[in-house]
Amino acid sequence: MKRRDPLFWGGVVFLVFLVLFAIFGPNLRHNPITPVGTNFLPPSSQYWLGTDELGRDIFARLAEGARISLFVGFAVQAIALTVGIIVGLTGVYGPRWLAGPIMRLTDAMFAFPDILLAILIIGVWGLGITPVIVALSITAWPGVARLVKTQAAAMNEREFVVASRALGAGTLWTVTRHVLPHLAPLLTAVAMVEVAGTILGESALSFLGIGVQPPNPSWGSMINSARSEMNSHPTLLLWPCLLLSLTVFALNFVGDGMRRRLDPRASQQ
Repeated sequence: MKRRDPLFWGGVVFLVFLVLFAIFGPNLRHNPITPVGTNFLPPSSQYWLGTDELGRDIFARLAEGARISLFVGFAVQAIALTVGIIVGLTGVYGPRWLAGPIMRLTDAMFAFPDILLAILIIGVWGLGITPVIVALSITAWPGVARLVKTQAAAMNEREFVVASRALGAGTLWTVTRHVLPHLAPLLTAVAMVEVAGTILGESALSFLGIGVQPPNPSWGSMINSARSEMNSHPTLLLWPCLLLSLTVFALNFVGDGMRRRLDPRASQQ
């Protein structure tokens, strides 16, 4: 692997900027929810990116959308990792009467298209950020569970696991002291890539009007609102699309770079 990786470091720099933008941007100049001027004002020293169709500060709304997207993305991945690790390890180390059915359930989850399953869950649960997190978490954990099961099963025959068992270590000790530490780098890299998919999923749901609800901004809802004004005010559509695209690219570049750095086989290439 080459030491220089401009895409990886460019992604890292962008994500640091995005986190700072999400933390400080929403209230840096104006409130992102309430109108602060007339509609469709051009960029100026007072309104850095102008105002939208309701006179709200676009810069502040983009920053609030970044805060919501990052929160949803990392919350969903935290839940998916927790559930996926438990299910995947149960499939390898659990009793057969439990491991079999729980892995069959995991396989059955792949039969449902993710976005359609999320729409169904939100339709039953209701609208809001919490239903979005729950719906995207339910569609995200099966992939983690399958990955953990595959990797843990392969690692189960490794020398350090066999030696741990030969020394009398129990399953819990072997899993927490040997298996999970070796899985952590791979899961971290995969989670970074999956955050990008989660943010895209949240934006898609908000674009359809069943995700983050007004007056809270989301990049998806901002894109949907800007469609009717794309000919007369194209920048309303440009900024959320650009920020969403750059975020997805950056997360994928960072996740792929982390995988190459943390995978010994990749580092030798």
